[in-house]
Amino acid sequence: MNTIMLSLRNFVVVLFTLSCLYSFGQKPKNLETTQEILVDSLLIKGINAINTAEFDKSILKFQEAKQLARKINNQSRVGLSQQLLANVYLKQGEYDKAFPEIHEAIKIHQELQESGKLAEDYLTYAQLLDKTNNKTEALKFLDQSIAIFESSGEKNAKQSLATAHLYKGAILQEQKKDDAAIKEFERALQFFSKLSDSRNNYSIARLKLLIARSHNNLNKLDKSLAEATEAYNLSKEGSFPLIETDALRLLSTISRKMGNPENALKYLEQYIQKAQLYFQEDLASTRNLAARNALMADINPHNYDVSKRVQANKITTVLIIALFTILCLLALSLYKNNNLRAKANELLQAKNAELVIAKENAEKASVVKAQFLSTITHELRTPMYAVTGLTHLLLSENPTEEQKKHLDSLKFSGEYLLSLINNILDLNKLEADKVEVEQATFNLRKRVDDVLFALERSAQEKGNKLHLEYDSEIPDQIIGDPLMISQILINLIGNGNKFTRDGDIFVRIKQLSRNETQTYLHFEVEDTGEGISKKKQKDIFQNFTQGSVQINRKFGGTGLGLSIVKRLLTLQKSKIELESTLGKGSKFFFDIKYGLTQNKKEPEERVYEIDYDALKGRNILVVEDNKINQMITRKILEKNEMKCDVADNGEIAIEKVRFENYDLVLMDIHMPGISGIEATQKIREFNKDLPILALTAVTIDENIDDFYLAGFNDIIPKPYKVEEFFFKIHNALKRKNVIL
Repeated sequence: MNTIMLSLRNFVVVLFTLSCLYSFGQKPKNLETTQEILVDSLLIKGINAINTAEFDKSILKFQEAKQLARKINNQSRVGLSQQLLANVYLKQGEYDKAFPEIHEAIKIHQELQESGKLAEDYLTYAQLLDKTNNKTEALKFLDQSIAIFESSGEKNAKQSLATAHLYKGAILQEQKKDDAAIKEFERALQFFSKLSDSRNNYSIARLKLLIARSHNNLNKLDKSLAEATEAYNLSKEGSFPLIETDALRLLSTISRKMGNPENALKYLEQYIQKAQLYFQEDLASTRNLAARNALMADINPHNYDVSKRVQANKITTVLIIALFTILCLLALSLYKNNNLRAKANELLQAKNAELVIAKENAEKASVVKAQFLSTITHELRTPMYAVTGLTHLLLSENPTEEQKKHLDSLKFSGEYLLSLINNILDLNKLEADKVEVEQATFNLRKRVDDVLFALERSAQEKGNKLHLEYDSEIPDQIIGDPLMISQILINLIGNGNKFTRDGDIFVRIKQLSRNETQTYLHFEVEDTGEGISKKKQKDIFQNFTQGSVQINRKFGGTGLGLSIVKRLLTLQKSKIELESTLGKGSKFFFDIKYGLTQNKKEPEERVYEIDYDALKGRNILVVEDNKINQMITRKILEKNEMKCDVADNGEIAIEKVRFENYDLVLMDIHMPGISGIEATQKIREFNKDLPILALTAVTIDENIDDFYLAGFNDIIPKPYKVEEFFFKIHNALKRKNVIL
């Protein structure tokens, strides 16, 4: 081995000596020209690496080109190398590495007065400023870049000019200046369309999508639909995954606005399918393809001399032959060792890549799931507002005892569904243990009776009988979360009813122990239904899991009920247990500790201090686009002898507030045209004191600060309890001294 390494070292020395002898006596200029060609060769290799999505290799080649250019003191090529490095770092999201490179490139090209390269520098620098939220400065550098490109007579400047207009339009769109943005996009589209280069297909598809977004923001839905459809078709032809998924999501939004729910659902399902395909199953290749498309759209290969590329290839061939000779000398002795090392490295790299991909897939899946659940939550809360509102109105109109009994059951079911929407449908909260356990005083027996009454009809339809065995020693008033125990019992009893026909379902609640501050209760729900096999009992509490495929087909359901029960009990420091025999039935049981109250007559519900007389005659503006919601809110207000005016959208609301006097505004968030947040911001420009409450079905936990920053005084999530509704109105009026 030592002999071979010595021979190799001697061979390299001889090769270097021959090179020196060959170059001795040559003119320094020839050597400098050769080195310049080597720099250009490295730059070409870096661009080729981008084209094959080998970004680490491209960065390495550009860095080598920069070092060699500095060695021969060729500042122009140093600046060009740094410009290309900044572009790659930008698209990779490494902004801290991109800024130093582009700053040096700008400085060099300014000193050399190379206006074309300086304009390219400004274009890259503007993108970096945009990515780091310095949009005002970004627009300034884009304008400078556009001015230089427009004054240039070179044909190659047209593509860079089009790219500059594209990025300027994108920033204007983010600033909600959609009319100006569309003009910039159309200018860019004109230039790209005139250039016969297939690389521009990515930029054209992107422009179509951006134009569609601006038309959608301006509520020009027909134009938006046409542009979004064209963007989607181009993205499919050119394999542009990010544009394809964004176009599908926009098409779903446009269809929903145009009153076409079937198409909206179709596009939404396609979006979820594509997002899972691209961002879960093959995330790394999708991300690399997207970055490659963006870089190749921004880097203009015409800036490099083809003849130099040929010369560089010749030199590369000579170097490859020399390297091949050296490798042949080493191959025999290192073959086995290198094989083992290569296999070990490949295994480690594969495992690392799998871990990275798994992490990124999980993050992407979480984003897609959060978007889906947010949409579903909003869509469910809107009809729930009608259910709870109409139930309240019917209860206030003196129903008969029989009707009141059914309305109370409907009210209980509405509260349960609302809790389901807020805590269970939002699986992200449960998985992150963000759901808080309420500590309220309530009557457990009444809760259980309400659950049984609500489920009695469905049990009768299947020929089942519900039996309650309730320990009389359990205190009337206990402290805990009443909604959670209702959810748990509804899921367990509903589960038993689903898998039982012409049988019995037993609910048993027994007090195990009790002291001055706590009571320890044992709950059982037993059925005489299908039963669960031993093999499936371990998996039955997982998300979307049922006893078998046949059970799912026969009985239906999502397979979420028992998973929810397990999570809710875990939050209350309890654990669900199961005993089951296939064909004989199942028994679920758990134990929970509840607090005890010293005041046995303490009310279950929160008491709201509201002076209803002070609210009478107050003039309220309701801003709501849904006619049913308008009617319900108006009736609730007028029942309390309050005046109510209605605005169908944000624009009408602004004009009404400007010219009429209102004591308070109830503002919906999602409306056609401008949103409730934008309408509130415009009202605050001329009226700082008017109380404005957000009456919304959106999830507000994550972005509650945005509502207050927009100018809202408080937030009422839909659907709401009527007492809480009037309580927040009363407080808002009282804080503004409208009432005493």
